[in-house]
Parts: sequence; structure tokens; C-alpha cells
Amino acid sequence: MQANYKVVSSEDINYLSAIVGSDYSLTDTENKLKYGSDYTGDFYFEPALILIPSNTEEISKIVSYCYRESIPVTVRGAGTSLSAATVPVYGGIIIAMERFNKIILLDQRNLQAIVEPGVINDVLQAAAIAEGLYYPPDPASKGSCFLGGNIAHSSGGPKAVKYGTTKEYILNLEVVLPNGVIFQTGANTLKNSTGYNLTQLMIGSEGTLGIITKITVKLIPYPAHRLLLLAYFENIEQACTGVASIFHHGITPSALEFVERAAWEYTISYTGLHREIPEWAQALLIIEVDGNYLEGLQQDCEKIYEVLESHHCREVLYAESDFEKEQIWAIRRKVGEAMKSISAFREEDATVPRAELPQLLKRVKEIGEQYKFRSFCYGHAGDGNVHINILRENLNDREWEAVIHQGAREIFEVCKELNGTISGEHGIGYIQKEYMDIIFPQEHLLLLKNIKLAFDPKYIMNPGKIF
Repeated sequence: MQANYKVVSSEDINYLSAIVGSDYSLTDTENKLKYGSDYTGDFYFEPALILIPSNTEEISKIVSYCYRESIPVTVRGAGTSLSAATVPVYGGIIIAMERFNKIILLDQRNLQAIVEPGVINDVLQAAAIAEGLYYPPDPASKGSCFLGGNIAHSSGGPKAVKYGTTKEYILNLEVVLPNGVIFQTGANTLKNSTGYNLTQLMIGSEGTLGIITKITVKLIPYPAHRLLLLAYFENIEQACTGVASIFHHGITPSALEFVERAAWEYTISYTGLHREIPEWAQALLIIEVDGNYLEGLQQDCEKIYEVLESHHCREVLYAESDFEKEQIWAIRRKVGEAMKSISAFREEDATVPRAELPQLLKRVKEIGEQYKFRSFCYGHAGDGNVHINILRENLNDREWEAVIHQGAREIFEVCKELNGTISGEHGIGYIQKEYMDIIFPQEHLLLLKNIKLAFDPKYIMNPGKIF
């Protein structure tokens, strides 16, 4: 599906730079290095030009020109992608969205907000909480990731187990199509059965169908109370077996996270935050419940304790203060960053029905023994989404190539066997596209490609991703 792209000329640079102004048109080596890679780490592709527009009309003019001239366009948010979704595989230009950083409206009457895609997730959350409202999607990178990127990947986070992922909160989008046309995908209403659901089609499309320039999100009232438990287990399979039982007893936690011992210990060492794990424990669960009635939440915690005890949980601790809760969450949110500090790594975003987690983790460790790699597993056990960090460490080039191709493929084949999928929230991007055939037959892939071509017949928008 690769098109014949034009090599960006000095005339192209001059024309495009005039749209945003010279201060927001970058061609120097330092910025090319910065914008040519993302948090995924091992991938760099050099853009010819980085543009930082400030409004929808500027983006429309930019992509109209690029469409006419067959110049590839890659949209970039905060660069926190873990699937190399924002690297410019075929060069061309990067449109950086950092100036789209306004909360346009916080509508208390309708429990909505209208925001630009460069707003940081945590900034919207804080603004909503200040008004007694709540925007639940909370990726680990919520302190830096942009809402536009969250939509591009349908990001989740710990709170997804109760509240759902980003897709549950997007009502309407303003989008610039690859040919420069500006349109609304839906309506600022809670119900909309007017034609195809283009809003949901854009969510998770990774910038391959158009550029999001305005977002209408749904908000909910902020819960008055939250209680946090830490549960310790002697092995990882016992920890995950207890997860499904909690739901069977009629309790839906606001978060239910799994971390294996080694990942927790490395993160404590990396962050300097002190929350020791018992010597005998090989895994822990972080379980949070929230709501407006404290007595009911306390009863839920008592029931959770009983359920976990029946699944060989040896110890459950309550976080006694808000400070203690925040410290536990700070450690959990830094696990991925801590893993990256150990060595080169690949983080897989495996997702299975939650009851299949013990089998998935067992098979992951077996594959690690076969290919001689260490893996640290952690993530959103409550919704069956586990992040598998595969460390390179002392593997040579040949061994590492086998791990990230054959080893990763075997992990994803296990996901398929267990009725799961290859990504729950990180997306496909550049690095996971070689595994799409595991999940989808050719007829399905052809349908997806035809949707792409209907939006972008010249294939200029974030090429080299998903397919």
C-alpha cells in the first residue's frame, strides 16, 4: 500500500513554513532527532520538516498541500507511544500538536468538556476534579501524554476496569481529512444513531485516517471516596486466579492491577519510593474501590479479602492515608519507565479474557525459557490486559532478533488461542503490524485497508503503520 511519495524540496519547505511562521517551522538536526523517534525507543526516521500549527485552518492548508504534492504526513502528540506510532517511516513532514493545548469549555450543566488534542490527560483530569467532575481514562503516562494520542490509541489505564477506555468518553471530534476537508464526526449528544459511527472509527486509528483538532468528551461526577488494598501472593498464577473471582462476587473495583515481584523491586530501586514487598511474595495485586458511600465500599473490601484468602492470598494491607495511596500509585505508574532503565526492551500489550490470565503468564514464562529472555509482567489484570516487558540484556543481535520476531509471535499466538488479542491499549503502530495476520484473516485485513483508502487514497497520512 506504499505510495510514490515526493521528496520534500526547498520550495515545499518554504511554502509550508509560511503557513505556521518561521518560529514554528523546524529543520535543524536536534529537532529532527527529537521528533523522528518516540518513547518506543529503538526507531528513528528523519523528517524533512517539523511544523507546529496553532489552529485547524493551518492544519487544513498544510495537509491540502501535502495531499496535492503526495508528501507523507505524520501527526505527533507528546511522543509517548509504545508502538512507534508517531515515527515518520517515509520521512516527509511531522505535524506536532503541542500548541493545541486549550480546554475550550468545561460544561457542568451537560457534564461535558470541549478540548484541543494537545491538552495533557492529567491537566483535563485536574480541571474536571476542581469542578467536582471526573474524566476517568488514566494511562500510566497521564502526566505527559496528550488527549489526541489517547484517542489515536483508544488508551486505557488502571481505571478502565470499571469506567472503560477512552472510547467510552468521546462524543464528537473535529477532524481534518487527508485532503484538507474539515468535518465533525458526530454530535455533542449522549445518543446519536445518525449514520455510520465515524467518531468510533477515528478512535484507535493511530492518525492514519485524519488529524483530530477538537474533542468533545463526556464527564461524570467525581466519586467521594476511594479505598486501596495491597494483596500479596506466593506466585503469579495464584494472584491472577483470584482476579476473576472478585467479579463473580458482584464487585467491580475501580482498579485492579497486577505486578510481579521483580518489576516492583526494580521500580522501588529506580524511583527511591519505599514500599517493600514481603520476602515470600512473588506477585501483588493493587485493588481500589471507589464510590459515594463509604460503608458500602468497606463491605466490598471485606468481601474482596474473603475472596482472595480463598485463592491463597497470604496477606492483604489497607492503605491508611491519601499519601500512602498516592505513593502506591506512583510506584505502579513508574514500572514501565523502570523497566526501560534496565536494558533495551520490548513491551508487548497482550490482552485476554481475565480468567485466562494465569494461563497466559505461565506460557509467557515458558516462551522466555525457550528463547532465553527475562520478562517482567505487570498491568491491568482486572480487564485482562498485561504488559509483558521483554528485556534484551546480554542477548546478541541474532538472539534478540529471534526474540522480538519469533518469540513475540509465539506470545501473540497464545493470546489468539486464549481468545485474546495483540494490543489492548498501545495500538499497532510500526512495531506490531507484522503480527496482524495472527488475529485477522486476509479478508478482514483487506476490509481495513479499504477503509484506509476510502479516507486517504494517496496514503499520505501516517504511512507505515497498522498495515
